[in-house]
Amino acid sequence: MGNWKMNGLKAHLGEVETIGGIAADHREVDVGLCVPATLIAAAAQVRGGAFIGAQDCHANASGAHTGCLSGAMLAEAGASWTIVGHSERRQDQGESNSDVAAKALAAKAAGLNVILCVGESLDVRDAGDAEAVVSAQLLASLPDGAAADWLAIAYEPIWAIGTGRIPTMEAVDVMHRALRGALASRIGAEADGMRILYGGSMNGDNAAELMAIADVDGGLVGGASLTAGKFAPIIEAADGVVA
Repeated sequence: MGNWKMNGLKAHLGEVETIGGIAADHREVDVGLCVPATLIAAAAQVRGGAFIGAQDCHANASGAHTGCLSGAMLAEAGASWTIVGHSERRQDQGESNSDVAAKALAAKAAGLNVILCVGESLDVRDAGDAEAVVSAQLLASLPDGAAADWLAIAYEPIWAIGTGRIPTMEAVDVMHRALRGALASRIGAEADGMRILYGGSMNGDNAAELMAIADVDGGLVGGASLTAGKFAPIIEAADGVVA
């Protein structure tokens, strides 16, 4: 899943179309782009084999919420997925775990699939509390009725986003196993089928190694998803892991 964040104008729809063509050639891999809300409708028209997602969803279905978008609005525009709880929204907009859970439920009610993000700061990582803190955040953000057919989890080492730094492969393995265990404690065997994506500076050089880790089921990709040239090697790496 690519997350374009606050990037992209209609002039960039050619990248969406090209990525959609690449996705069509790799049918064993689910490929999507979470584009700015202004591009959802247009991107949905040229998406090819990719799906189009949103980057956030309001917890209410309608109301006096200036500047916000409901799940129904996003679905009508052409989104089939949405991100909730991205670290940049938790930090910049002060979203709480309960806010994130409510948004996930609202998105599901509108027929959207959801990627729910969790992650730790560098201070938490350096303190040695990363697995416990992120697992607790996940359980506090997990919506009622969480199931693998509509919900995926994305682990974001916040300090690695956009920096080119990543945790060691061992650290990624340990974190993803901890999150799988936390899910199992809440939803039992359903946790086995829930996808847990890695979301910290994944690119064409490290994607294959990251996705070869047992509990890494894909990636939430930022800057490397903005162009087909950079996103294609990640899609190809995922296809290789599936094969």
